[in-house]
Amino acid sequence: MRTLVIFLTLIVLSLGSLIPQAKAGVDIGVQIGDDGLRGFYLAVGDYYRVPQREVVIIRERGIPHEELPVVYFIAGRARVAPGIIVDLRLGGMSWMDITLRYGLSPEIFYMPVRVGPPYGKAYGYYMNKPKKEWKKIAFKDSDIINLVNLKFTSEHYKYSPNEVIKMREEGKNFVVINDEIKKGKKEHKVKNKELGKERGDGKEKHKAKGKGKDKG
Repeated sequence: MRTLVIFLTLIVLSLGSLIPQAKAGVDIGVQIGDDGLRGFYLAVGDYYRVPQREVVIIRERGIPHEELPVVYFIAGRARVAPGIIVDLRLGGMSWMDITLRYGLSPEIFYMPVRVGPPYGKAYGYYMNKPKKEWKKIAFKDSDIINLVNLKFTSEHYKYSPNEVIKMREEGKNFVVINDEIKKGKKEHKVKNKELGKERGDGKEKHKAKGKGKDKG
């Protein structure tokens, strides 16, 4: 009887240890399998020239999706490995503190655009201070996340920064914005391709008619 109790206890303990692992596996599967997230990871990897898998690994370490571009942006400017930036961030440092730690100025986040919420306040710092004082600006984490993602999204897709800001004003996060821009560009390419085919058919018909006239 005692042997049976010990055996059942071991089974329960082993099942208990497997549950968190299984749950984590499901979560990771959902993240990688989701088209929107996968597209976002791919876009970040393409823009910053790193493997998509590396982006996913950094995400799995606990960096939120919209902060992934910030990791690579600051790492590139500071010329350090992204993992070092991740360590500092997970250690509790703000994005502003990490920026200043490497002697970088808040000027690096600037991009000339017409602004509104949620960018108005951040750009207000730039507008209300002479350029020589920009290094004294103290941005919040949300400001830096917005500014870096604006730069990344608009430059990666060659998309109007003001259009990105408009989408952000509607309350969309950058994973959704990335997905919508990507799909919009894909649809645009398909339409152009179809239009090109139609024009090609028209030219061929015109040529065929021309040949018939020459024969006559």
